[in-house]
Amino acid sequence: MNPNPFDLSGKRAIVTGAAGGLSLGMATGLHEAGATLVLIDKQDKVQEAASALSTPDAPAYAIVADLRIREDLNDAFSQAVEYLGGGVDILINGAGTQARHPSEAFPVEEWDDVLEVNLNAVFQMCQLAGRLMLRQGYGKIVNVASMLSYFGGFTVPAYAASKGGVAQLTKALSNEWVGRGVHVNAVAPGYMDTDMNIGLRPENNPVRYEEITKRIPAGRWGTPDDMKYIAVFLSSRASDYISGAIIPVDGGYLER
Repeated sequence: MNPNPFDLSGKRAIVTGAAGGLSLGMATGLHEAGATLVLIDKQDKVQEAASALSTPDAPAYAIVADLRIREDLNDAFSQAVEYLGGGVDILINGAGTQARHPSEAFPVEEWDDVLEVNLNAVFQMCQLAGRLMLRQGYGKIVNVASMLSYFGGFTVPAYAASKGGVAQLTKALSNEWVGRGVHVNAVAPGYMDTDMNIGLRPENNPVRYEEITKRIPAGRWGTPDDMKYIAVFLSSRASDYISGAIIPVDGGYLER
């Protein structure tokens, strides 16, 4: 056995939402640890992200797909498994979307859109990967929850509902699968300096930005680099006795 429990050489990973942001940060961490990757995103720039990561020893492939469309999701998963030689060892469900409106005016179409990407697609990807992982008796699934798995937030009812659902889905799948070799955990990013939080940046919402930053004991917002090594940990045998956990990556925000 390899003495390095964090080594992912030879492991096959699918990462969704990986054209940029936190998902690309996590994918980069997996690749640095030796994993072969398939990156899935609806944006064409996922192809550039995969090309930049790919090496002869650990290739990275790209698939452009809209996970809101179930046929696209199924096709993307099948193509990813084909790229990976017929199996998958690691799944990171990083794709997500956001919409902000006062709850009394929240458009139901945008509610449906957020829930489709953030929760329904996560379940579908878990189910598809889980079937293969259960057959091989091994797998690591990492879902992306949120601080809003714990809090309600403001003007983001759909996002809060979806991320609460991701946390509970993670626990439910773990209950069924960890005894059969498939570990299911989630990371809960805190306030991250990514495009998803553009509405909270100081140029757009200086009061809310200051309120949030004051509550973060680390004194700063997170970055994609802050997600790299928790993703490696949960994808490796270093975490073989951890399942059903929702792990905050928040600079101490929850404890404040």
